[in-house]
Amino acid sequence: MRRLLAVTALVAVAVALAAIARGVHDEPRLGGAETRGGGAETRGGGAEARGGGAETRGSRAEERSGGTRAGAETLGDGETRQGGAKTHGAWPRRARRRAATPRVLWRSSRAVGTHSHGRLVRGVKLPVRGAHFLTWDPVRKVTPNRWWRRYGTDELVRLLLRVTRAYGRTHPRAPRVLIGDLSRPHGGDFGRRFGPLGHVSHQNGLDADVYFPRKDGEERAPRSPAQVDLRLAQDLVDRFAAAGALTILVGPSLPLRGRGVQPWPHHDDHLHVRLSAQPGQGGA
Repeated sequence: MRRLLAVTALVAVAVALAAIARGVHDEPRLGGAETRGGGAETRGGGAEARGGGAETRGSRAEERSGGTRAGAETLGDGETRQGGAKTHGAWPRRARRRAATPRVLWRSSRAVGTHSHGRLVRGVKLPVRGAHFLTWDPVRKVTPNRWWRRYGTDELVRLLLRVTRAYGRTHPRAPRVLIGDLSRPHGGDFGRRFGPLGHVSHQNGLDADVYFPRKDGEERAPRSPAQVDLRLAQDLVDRFAAAGALTILVGPSLPLRGRGVQPWPHHDDHLHVRLSAQPGQGGA
């Protein structure tokens, strides 16, 4: 009996040691697989961040906002883009709070020269999105707009944030406002080599393109005057005029009126907001 008990104890010890050995060998394999997976994810993100001519890696990371290259690209704020088309999801409460106060690196800017022959000193970058606005790339026809197309004076960026916030609170069920091109980081030429048509002005940080709301509620630029929600579009025009815009250019096919409003070709899908230069800024 004693021998039987001794043999049984030895077998139990051997089984326990074998289980421990298997656990020790298995754990590194699992950890290794996890590390390799994380490495693949990092490499994918690196490849994405490295892509894109004049854009820096940090700025590319900002534009993607956690997006993935496979399948759907996540834009944040409950939205995804599937093959260029965007779908809408419910905004989580935390995402709404974060977007409601977009982070801006504020500094005192200076507009030099004129709107069509000038430059921008210490420009401020408009955030990629907020609770009441998105940025729109007029060349790629997608949101968000690229980082180097979103610079303006601090006055212009403050005005855009202020007007879109008030508009969004007045029209909570309306689509968010799409903001297109402002100026390049240091202003200067923004002509055809930066995309079809290009801009004659937008050179000193005092111009911005704001797209008209669509009747169907889609957060995309309208493709024709028939898609423009004229009631909401007129409200936007009135708000920018009241905020102190010097000039507001609109498409000649749209019956939009107001102080400083002028009909202008190629503006049937957006209004062009222009501010005047402050005293001592070189004139505009």
